[in-house]
Amino acid sequence: MIKIYGHLESVFEKLTSVATSILGNSITFIIALGLVLFWWVNSFLATRDMHQIIGDIIFGTTFLSLFIIQKSFNKFSASLHLKINELVSSHDTASNTVLNVEAKTEREITELSKEYSELAEKVSDLNDEIETK
Repeated sequence: MIKIYGHLESVFEKLTSVATSILGNSITFIIALGLVLFWWVNSFLATRDMHQIIGDIIFGTTFLSLFIIQKSFNKFSASLHLKINELVSSHDTASNTVLNVEAKTEREITELSKEYSELAEKVSDLNDEIETK
């Protein structure tokens, strides 16, 4: 059962990575814009009331916003990862296990997080010992 869950989790992570890349692509936005414009033109030719037209405009705009937000998030995320990787790689005593952490699986990130939590507890204990002396 654990192997099946691990495999499903791995497949899901790959799927979300692909979906994020596709949704944040400029070509995808252009295709979506074309589809929305085609939809709007066809819906305006039909006899409809004002509420339906306004609803279609809002729906189309919201749909296009998804692609814009995903593109900006991908750019922000990539730049943030580069900055953090630069900071980690430039520090001599830093652990290089966190370099390119964005490419790791969720399980690997959780394990790294636990290691750093344990390290923080050890540092806290050492600080307490120093303060009591």
